[in-house]
Amino acid sequence: MRVDSVLVTPIAFPDPPLLNAAGVHQPWALRAVVQVRTDTGLVGLGETYGDAAHLDLLDRVAPTLVGLDPFDLNELDRRVGAVARGVNTPDKHGLTGGSTGEKTRARVFASFEVACWDLQGRAVGRPVHALLGGKVRDAVPYSAYLFYKWAGHPGAEPDRWGAALDPDGIVEQARRMIDEYGFGSIKLKGGVFPPEEEVAAIRALHAAFPGLPLRLDPNAAWSPATAISVAKETEGLLQYLEDPTAGIDGMAEVAAAASMPLATNMCVVSVDDLEPGVRRRAVGVILADHHYWGGLRGSRDLIAVCAAFGLGVSMHSNSHLGISLAAMTHLAAATPNLTYACDTHTPWQGGVDVVSEPLRFVDGAAVVPDSPGLGVELDHDALDRLHANYLSCGITSRDDLGYMRTIDPGYDNRRPRW
Repeated sequence: MRVDSVLVTPIAFPDPPLLNAAGVHQPWALRAVVQVRTDTGLVGLGETYGDAAHLDLLDRVAPTLVGLDPFDLNELDRRVGAVARGVNTPDKHGLTGGSTGEKTRARVFASFEVACWDLQGRAVGRPVHALLGGKVRDAVPYSAYLFYKWAGHPGAEPDRWGAALDPDGIVEQARRMIDEYGFGSIKLKGGVFPPEEEVAAIRALHAAFPGLPLRLDPNAAWSPATAISVAKETEGLLQYLEDPTAGIDGMAEVAAAASMPLATNMCVVSVDDLEPGVRRRAVGVILADHHYWGGLRGSRDLIAVCAAFGLGVSMHSNSHLGISLAAMTHLAAATPNLTYACDTHTPWQGGVDVVSEPLRFVDGAAVVPDSPGLGVELDHDALDRLHANYLSCGITSRDDLGYMRTIDPGYDNRRPRW
């Protein structure tokens, strides 16, 4: 079995006005679907970012993969590196940590690596989780992912979720999400309002859902002193506090004073960050993300390090569709030391997807598929519609800050903000 061709299709789907420390989500979220086709007729699926600079690298790598054996991931890495090594495409929205040439290469590699895992599973008639060592759970728990948000984008009709700009709005959003999906834990995206207002929202969530673990993620919007103050205010309320301040040094200062673990997808985001992060005891939980940790193989390596040093493991989420959800779920299903429910943006998709039958959520957990490969099939009509959205929406790169400044020209996303 050899790669015959590779097709990369940029897509766009509606995104609500979700607020964060960088600004606000634009009306369209961008992704790209990767199809790796082989001379046997099998097609492997991947999903990745849809920003223009990333797409350019994908398009440059794709033709070099013709003739590749999908089982030879080392050769895939070599071919990706020949094009992408040394290139640095920064994350403009600043919510997944700093960017380096190696992190860029890992993002490009992951885009094709997941499709190769899908092909491997389809070729041998086994699910990806079996290739990763076998599943240790039949369903993967995910967390309700709450956002402060406007009722709708400026000039548009309110969306189905409505506004959530205070504790009552956040509690109502959580209640609807839990009623619909059955989530057993809750994460609030913070860094939007002064810390005392976000602490009030956490207290309101604790009162409304006393048995559910809570998390707060301000995306490094706070100084170490502010983060320590919030940690003391939320003692006994939070399962973990995620990226309260910037950098390993700042996180280590907060971790030394906080009673709850600190989690990150911003300060430990590459292999080079692991040694100082562990040595400084800056974090207690790593949020893996196969999209920028070098795919499923790189994520397994990361998770092994976490096991060796007693770090907790969860998974980070960005705006995604069903192929990414399937890849996350297979990886999590085969990860014994997955200690925390994973993040997901699935409820914010509004039912839009590129797969014909997205994974089901039962009691807040995604049911792990046992069919060959990732266990999802591409809906070609949906892909065409979402590609048409991409061509017409006028957005080519995610820019939460730029969009916010079209609404509030004086908006300042400085870090730390408080």
